[in-house]
Amino acid sequence: MAAPSSNTCGLTERSIRERVPPLLTDLYQVTMAYAYWRTGRHQEPAVFELFFRNNPFGGGFTLFAGMQDCLLFLRSFHFTDEDVEFLRSVLPPATDPAFFQFLRGLDCSGVTLRAIPEGTVVFARVPLMEVAGPLAVVQLLETSLLCLVNYASLVCSNAARFRLAAGPKRKLLELGLRRAQGPDGGLTASRYTHIGGFDFTSNVQAGFQYGVPVAGTMAHSYVTSFTSLEEVLPKTLVAVNGDSTPVDIILLTKGWLSRVCELLGSQPGKIHEGELAAFLSYAIAYPQNFLPVIDSFSVSCGLLNFCAVALALCELDYKPLGVRLDSGDLCRQSLEVRRVFRLCSKHFSVSAFDSLTIVGTNNITEQSMAELNEKENEIDVVGVGTHLVTCTQQPSLGCVYKLVEVRASPRMKISEDPEKSTVPGRKAVYRLIDAEGHAFLDLVCLVAEAPPEAGVSLSCYPLSCDTSCVSVIPAQVICLRQDMFTKGRVTQPLCSATETRAKVQSSLQTLHPRHKRLQEPDSYTVALSEKLHTLVTEIREGSSNNSNFLLAN
Repeated sequence: MAAPSSNTCGLTERSIRERVPPLLTDLYQVTMAYAYWRTGRHQEPAVFELFFRNNPFGGGFTLFAGMQDCLLFLRSFHFTDEDVEFLRSVLPPATDPAFFQFLRGLDCSGVTLRAIPEGTVVFARVPLMEVAGPLAVVQLLETSLLCLVNYASLVCSNAARFRLAAGPKRKLLELGLRRAQGPDGGLTASRYTHIGGFDFTSNVQAGFQYGVPVAGTMAHSYVTSFTSLEEVLPKTLVAVNGDSTPVDIILLTKGWLSRVCELLGSQPGKIHEGELAAFLSYAIAYPQNFLPVIDSFSVSCGLLNFCAVALALCELDYKPLGVRLDSGDLCRQSLEVRRVFRLCSKHFSVSAFDSLTIVGTNNITEQSMAELNEKENEIDVVGVGTHLVTCTQQPSLGCVYKLVEVRASPRMKISEDPEKSTVPGRKAVYRLIDAEGHAFLDLVCLVAEAPPEAGVSLSCYPLSCDTSCVSVIPAQVICLRQDMFTKGRVTQPLCSATETRAKVQSSLQTLHPRHKRLQEPDSYTVALSEKLHTLVTEIREGSSNNSNFLLAN
């Protein structure tokens, strides 16, 4: 396992500058900014909100992730001369040249961002992030902020579901880099699956850049590259303690192979010599980290070879780690492997065999992960790749970024599809906790309203019901929104991936089990305050009354 880098924050910020420049946006953001500028509205104070409409994977919750990258993006946001010249080349020739000078001077010194902390459990329709500032600037930020939050939150939530399916004790290894949607997708996945609950990644760059613990062993190609014991070089290994004289590890292993075959009633002549050579070669290179894949030919053959090499290592006072299974019925195979380990431990009095790790990797899905808990097995670590990083059950979270206020006046998108309508005005968000310590309702209020109080009854309108008012009494009230970025400065401490990972597990603990169920969870309640509900109703009615203004005049 690799040690976390001591300079992860600096590496992350440099990475954001390189991966998310201001040009990583949709062209219409720039054309709208120009239109605002032409009409003299570009400096008008405006407020946008970022949220999503449905929890992913048919689940009952989502994890908010990507916040730190958003803050670093805001801090470094500016157009270079090269950026501006490119925009000059793609915008219509009639574009006023002064606009490009305006772009060259833009930054986020006038932007304020308030948000729910990264790593918090969140729900559909709750505003995760409020971005306030000059209209043209906050418009230009839309696409980049959505890009930074959408996938990060989706894959983090997917990882949390895998963690729930696996249970708290089983270790989880993310190994999806080769199947990810490009290098950036792979790196983002490794970071946020760790935050969501995975213990390790195979991605070395994620270890270097984000401090995620790195783990790995060997592939089948290493095993199949050997054909004979003659290829094992060097052929000796020095014991950990005692005599420093090199020991012929091949001869020692052959002796152990005969004893293991006798114990298990197997024939030494049926083992695969190339596989044994590969195991020996790897064990000589990494005598304290010996964990080979044992199903390149057959598990029974690989298990014999592993035990022989591992027992030879133990005789020299090294401690082998275990084995990896990568095909077939992992549960059944793991039971047989563990049986043989225990038999060797008892028969040869080698206690190290009692703690050998069994790793399972074979196209693991959330469903197959859950089935591991229902079947008897001895798998200690599960490696997950494709279905984790590509989020095969749902490809996008669908976050949106909508205008809610201009010049201190609320704005609302009214759609024929009720789900696509927005909630106007600047808001505060509170999480209500019941007497048992579980979150039971998120209340969205106007920012000017007095906050709800513990032990005091309040009336609200759940978003799942158009008209019904309900009364609730919270035992505890938590304000979810925090000031994150003000006047060009990040105002909250930046957390490491490991620190945010701990926040995720703490936040998940506040959820009632019925909301964490992977299948058919209970819906969590998100509600509007009475004043906010009234504002929505008034704007809807006003829009309906004014819809024929032009035709009538």
